[in-house]
Amino acid sequence: MIKEAIATGETVELAKEAACRELGVESYEAEFEILEMPTKKTFGLFGGSPAKVRVFIKSNPAEAAAAYLKDVLNHMGLPAVDIAIQEEENGAQLSLSGEDIGFIIGHRGETLDALQYLTGLVANHIDNSYYRITLDIGNYREKRKETLEILGKKIAAKAIKTGRNSSLEPMNPYERRIIHTAVQTVEGAKSWSEGEDLGRHVVIGPEAGERPASRRNFNNNGKGPRRPFNDKPRGGYNNNKLPRSAPNVGPVPAQQPAPKSAPKSENKAPLYGRIDLKK
Repeated sequence: MIKEAIATGETVELAKEAACRELGVESYEAEFEILEMPTKKTFGLFGGSPAKVRVFIKSNPAEAAAAYLKDVLNHMGLPAVDIAIQEEENGAQLSLSGEDIGFIIGHRGETLDALQYLTGLVANHIDNSYYRITLDIGNYREKRKETLEILGKKIAAKAIKTGRNSSLEPMNPYERRIIHTAVQTVEGAKSWSEGEDLGRHVVIGPEAGERPASRRNFNNNGKGPRRPFNDKPRGGYNNNKLPRSAPNVGPVPAQQPAPKSAPKSENKAPLYGRIDLKK
């Protein structure tokens, strides 16, 4: 990609300096071509023309992005990282390789995404147009894509079965597109995005909408309908068995008949023993 400017001046050097100022570069950073040499006026009064110079630079957004990334990694303590550039349509992929660079990926690719965003800004500044930069380490992007596709299809099947919506974790636009594409392959499911900025996430649900929740009255353990308060179990209680809610006091002893009172004697015995009188 070439950026150029054409300028004129009384001399070739002045024309070159004018063109460089227009491009915003130093003279040693650019190449130049003389289009017209200056001519002097006849007798100092007639004719004459200024010098005309074409100044150009060969800019490559991918190389500029790679140079910037190399400098950032050097400050991170990784001076030996190799960066391979693979040109693509309207962009390029920068593949990083080296020892102990796995931490560059970060939690679920957050660090790698941040570096990708910054290098993309540099590339687009060079060309002043959209130029997509993708960073990759050890084929992480492809593996992450496969994981997200499986996740999207699995949650879509669950939404159809349960009739309920499911929200996924926040993702960047690229990963959300992967989820949406995967859900479209599952008949009866749909997906959409909710939230703002860093909290934007995908929601997956049944195509016909959520089914209403059941109105049955279940107890806390979800084992069946709750029994009314103080309701006796079927068959009632017996004397030897207490309801489950009663404290464990053991079986109730059977009632014994009351003891019968001794029969009354018709002749009451004296209070003291018998005394015979002597004659």
